[in-house]
Amino acid sequence: MITPQLTDFIRGQLAAGVPQGAIRQSLVGSGWTEQDIAEAFAATAPKAAIATVAQPSLFGRKLALSLGLLFASLVYAAWQNVGTGRTAVQKQLAGTTPSQSLKAANDALLQTLAQIESSAPATAPSPAGAAQMQQTMKGGGMGPAMRGLYTDGSYTGTPADAYYGTVQVKAIIRNGHIADVQFLQYPSDRANSRYINSQAMPLLTQEAIQAQSAQVDGVSGATFTSQAFQQSLASALASAKI
Repeated sequence: MITPQLTDFIRGQLAAGVPQGAIRQSLVGSGWTEQDIAEAFAATAPKAAIATVAQPSLFGRKLALSLGLLFASLVYAAWQNVGTGRTAVQKQLAGTTPSQSLKAANDALLQTLAQIESSAPATAPSPAGAAQMQQTMKGGGMGPAMRGLYTDGSYTGTPADAYYGTVQVKAIIRNGHIADVQFLQYPSDRANSRYINSQAMPLLTQEAIQAQSAQVDGVSGATFTSQAFQQSLASALASAKI
C-alpha cells in the first residue's frame, strides 16, 4: 500500500534527476513491493494539462483594429476619387478630400482605442490566489521539507556472517534519509582482513548513503564483507522504515 511519504520521496528523487531505475532499486532494497512502487510512480505522474485557447491580448486587439481602420480609410479615400458613377451618398461627400477622410478615420480609431482601454477590466488576483501569494511570501517561497522513507534515529542491524567473522552495522537516519552507517563489528582478527575491511567499509558506507538503501554494489576483494553489510543494513532499515 502506497503512502504519502513514498510518493513524496519519489517526487523528490525525480526532481533531483535520479533515474527511475535507481529509485526503484532503492525502494526494493527498503522493502517495498513492485506493486507499491508501480502505484506510487503512477500517482506521481503529471496530469495531462487541459489545452486552453489563448485569448488575444489588448495590444493585439488594438493592432488588429488599427490595421482594419487604416485599410478602411484608404479604401474610402480611393473610393471618393472615382471620377464617375457616384451615388447620392457620394455626391454629398464630394467636398471631402482624401486627407480629410484619412483624418476622420484616424480620429475614429483613437476614439475606439480609448473605449477599449476604458472598458478593459483590471486584472486582479482572486481572494484564494492572493491568500496563497501572501502565504508564500511569509514562508520565503519554500514549502515544508520533503520527508524521506525512514524515521529519524539510530537503528542497529542484526549480525551477519562474513565467513571470516561477523559484520554488524548501525544506520543513522536524519530528516528521513540515511545520513551515516557505522560498523559495530567486522572481521579484524587477521591482518589481511583488517586491511581489506579498512578499504571496503568507507566505500560501502558511501554507496549506502548514495543509494539510500542496502542495495549497494559489492567491493571487489571484499565479497563476504559486502554481502554481510547488505544483510545487516537491510535489517536496520527495516526497523527504520516508515
